[in-house]
Amino acid sequence: MELSDIFREFGAEYIQKFGDKIPQNHLKAIRDILACRTPQMGGQTYYCEECEEYHYSYHSCKNRHCPKCQHEAGQEWLENQMDLILPVNYFLVTFTIPGELRSIVRSHQKLMYSILFKSSTGSLKKLSLDPKFIGGEIGMVGILHTWTRDLFYHPHIHFIVPGGGYDKERNVWHKANHKFLLPVKALSKIFRAKFQDEMKKKNLLYSIPKVVWKKRFVTHSEPVGKGETVIKYLAPYIYRVAISNSRIIKMEDHKVIFKYKDSNSNEWKLKTLDAMEFIRRFLQHVLPKGFQKVRYYGFLGSASRETFEKIKHILWYKRKVTTSKNKKVLSKRKPDICPKCGNRMILMDTIPRHKRAPPKLLRKTLIIYMKELNLQRLMKA
Repeated sequence: MELSDIFREFGAEYIQKFGDKIPQNHLKAIRDILACRTPQMGGQTYYCEECEEYHYSYHSCKNRHCPKCQHEAGQEWLENQMDLILPVNYFLVTFTIPGELRSIVRSHQKLMYSILFKSSTGSLKKLSLDPKFIGGEIGMVGILHTWTRDLFYHPHIHFIVPGGGYDKERNVWHKANHKFLLPVKALSKIFRAKFQDEMKKKNLLYSIPKVVWKKRFVTHSEPVGKGETVIKYLAPYIYRVAISNSRIIKMEDHKVIFKYKDSNSNEWKLKTLDAMEFIRRFLQHVLPKGFQKVRYYGFLGSASRETFEKIKHILWYKRKVTTSKNKKVLSKRKPDICPKCGNRMILMDTIPRHKRAPPKLLRKTLIIYMKELNLQRLMKA
């Protein structure tokens, strides 16, 4: 059972029900997930002389919300991070906002997500420069997530942070406390103040109840290890989507059943939602067009490569070359290698990619396409 099966079965009904209320980026996500690794995307036809069988290799959609594509994207990101690994402890720092703010964030996503990034990074930078804690510039990789495990809307940001900071004036590295990076209570207060300031600048304070600013903006920090191991552990955070195909159990009686891990008991539980509600919950996590969900700051930023090289020199850092064994694990199977016997196949034909509908016709063509897919499925059955 896959997400594309749910869109194929209920997508046309969802689009007809909500019509013009559906944002264009939601329609594009539906279209791409439906077409991913199907003849719609184009590809190649191969023939294996050993098995005497034809194999079809269809292109992926590359949509960042597609469950099929993001595992591969995560592996590629993992390989690219090997040059950025430092021999220090790493921390996972998470910033969350009170529930009362979620509705306004959802209504102004591009603006509010940017405010989330700006206020959280500003908080980390300010506190880390304090000599009582680190006393130097830190590096951060920030990742925006917007969901809970059962698909509710819950915007928050995870930061992957090396445990220490660079003192530019003295050209030295200051090691952070191995148990915590920065005191989270102080971090939370600064985060709340900066978030409020940004809201004031955008003239959005009038829509927020005053009681919100008396609530704690929860910040959490935990050590997650060091080196290559921690990057592999954290890679799923980077390209994780709201729900993976492996968590979808089945659909029946106009309902979708999926599993999720309860955050309190850490046990797997089942959730049953009406198909329309399931699709709505998933699509609310589709990000605005062009919004960058992964961002690099401090000495990990693209403009600070010279600083990063100085830090590596201070730490006597030498890059660990990925072994051939690891490369084999991280690399994907080549399309011309037979999935059954492992022999090289012969390229027989190239399948052209179907032309995409203009944006104005996307709703109409999607409904027609999904109805055709359902008809084909019924004929095969």
